[in-house]
Amino acid sequence: MLGDMILRAFRLTVRVSAALQSSRALHSSPALWAGHNKWSKVKDIKIPRDAARSRIIAKYTMMIRIAVREGGPNPEFNVALAQLLEQCRNKNLPKATIEGAIKGAKSKPGVQYLYEATGPGGCTLLIEVFTDNNTRSHQEIKRILMKNGGALCEGAHRNFDRKGVVAASRDGVSSEKALELAIEAGAEDVQEMEDEEERPILQFICDIVSMKAVRSALEGLGVHTLSAGLEFVSHTPSLLTQTQLETASTLLDALSDCPDVVRVWDNIHAQT
Repeated sequence: MLGDMILRAFRLTVRVSAALQSSRALHSSPALWAGHNKWSKVKDIKIPRDAARSRIIAKYTMMIRIAVREGGPNPEFNVALAQLLEQCRNKNLPKATIEGAIKGAKSKPGVQYLYEATGPGGCTLLIEVFTDNNTRSHQEIKRILMKNGGALCEGAHRNFDRKGVVAASRDGVSSEKALELAIEAGAEDVQEMEDEEERPILQFICDIVSMKAVRSALEGLGVHTLSAGLEFVSHTPSLLTQTQLETASTLLDALSDCPDVVRVWDNIHAQT
């Protein structure tokens, strides 16, 4: 099983609302099970993320294939592909592997699916899959869910919104400063977290149509942005107990080890 180090990341979500209230909120991100503070209470168990670089490369390869199939191989005309290539460059992924994924996207079999599921404590999951055999993938994901307190369901997507996410270097920015930057740039949320390589970053959440403007505004404010893309962001949290968190951690780790799974989003929050 990949990813057996203890999660040390701390993630704080600051809601930029009319009341400007702070709250802790977690969900999976484009960083492929990146750092979550909801797991800070979970000790000595496997973490829900891909620690091995080979697995990270495999996940991005699948995402590139999906993007090419949907929008073509030219990043000048395919925004999703351009965003992925930028992320790959920031992570220093092998150029030959990236080029191979683009060239082989049309020839290699595979179809994208989005599974909806429930997990421990009633949490909800969105599981992105890229597979050449959906029957096999369906059976495997169903088995993993059932073994770890989950099940396939309908309607889980209602707990999530599709949002723009601008990732930026943390560079010693305080929580208060991050909030100020989010407000000035027109973002809805700002999240402090670590990516899958344990580098501190900020994620600015915004409306899809304003993502480019928010990124431009952040750069104008001196923020070093890393990438921008579309993600599922939960708006209805599920509060989990310590025991439920441990079970959920095991579940997400098992899903991350499934070769057909690209990404997983959840609405898990830790009870305080």
